[in-house]
Amino acid sequence: QVQLMESGGGLVQPGDSLRLSCAASARTLSMYVMGWFRQAPGKERELLSAITWSEQRTYYADSVKGRFTISRDNAKSTVYLQMYNLKPDDTAVYYCAAKIRTTTEYLYWGQGTQVTVSS
Repeated sequence: QVQLMESGGGLVQPGDSLRLSCAASARTLSMYVMGWFRQAPGKERELLSAITWSEQRTYYADSVKGRFTISRDNAKSTVYLQMYNLKPDDTAVYYCAAKIRTTTEYLYWGQGTQVTVSS
């Protein structure tokens, strides 16, 4: 079982950067894939990026490729989502999630953190 807690959301202006953090609590994280999702009002939840905890293999959705960077700090059991050049369309609730690497479904979710991009 994994417990996740996001932080770092807020109100920023277009073009700004923001880093989200997700503190993970589990007996071992090496068997997990960590993902960042977002959901905007009236839209479906979208997988933005993912990273395998052990090998640090990464995935990015086309919508954020080149602007967002996922990373993890093993010593802090924390996953980060560094976001650059934020746009109003990036406004959403951002969620951290975890799944066992051999499965397809993300079973563990954080509570979400709001990111609002507005001038």
